[in-house]
Amino acid sequence: MENICKYLAGILVIFITWTILSFAINSQLILPDPLTVLKTIIEEFQKNEVLNALFFTLSKIAVVLTVTVFIGVLIGFFIGLNDTVYDILRPGMLVIQAIPIVTWLALVMFIWGIGWLGPVIVSILSLLPHTVLSTAVGIRTTDKRLIEMAKVYRVPSSKVVRDVYLGSIVPQLLSALQVVIGNVWKVVVVAEYMCGDKGIGVLIAWARQSVAVEKVYAYTAVIILMGLAVENILNHFVKKVLKNWELV
Repeated sequence: MENICKYLAGILVIFITWTILSFAINSQLILPDPLTVLKTIIEEFQKNEVLNALFFTLSKIAVVLTVTVFIGVLIGFFIGLNDTVYDILRPGMLVIQAIPIVTWLALVMFIWGIGWLGPVIVSILSLLPHTVLSTAVGIRTTDKRLIEMAKVYRVPSSKVVRDVYLGSIVPQLLSALQVVIGNVWKVVVVAEYMCGDKGIGVLIAWARQSVAVEKVYAYTAVIILMGLAVENILNHFVKKVLKNWELV
């Protein structure tokens, strides 16, 4: 309960600061006041077109998170088990991670054009290397003495994987999840803005073209709120899973 009160207090501080800045700037084209944005949110999200756009954005985010987390952890796990494979593949992962999003956008537009697939591919390419490398580093930093002890006592492989390897990558994995969840919303919406045919990013592009600044802020506010909600829900779920795991 105390954490919820602190969270709400933080939101109130943002709301007050936003209101003060809006009145200080005194330009709805630069920073509309919160009430105007809130009114726009209520009006816009009564439209089927906007709800459909939100659904398409969420579907992309779901696919990106699934591939990035599950496939990334799986690849990182096997890369981390073998030093030679890790040394060979690590430079390539670092190169992929360093490539700017705008470059991926250009390549994707050349190959697939405008559509649903482009933003998904761009987002996966932008976020997957971090999950892979974080998992691989966690596997490589596993205490070798624990592994040798497990071999001596003939501990089943499944138990070694679960209790030794997975236990050692939990910190890196949680850190990777936070980074991915914090960035997936931004990456997907930016990709939609540039090469999407449907989604919140496309609506932001249309709002920019029509100089509807309040709509830009409204769509952005909704994405931020949903991102925070998903992050909090996932953090609660992860803590619950870890607690149950420790009890097993």
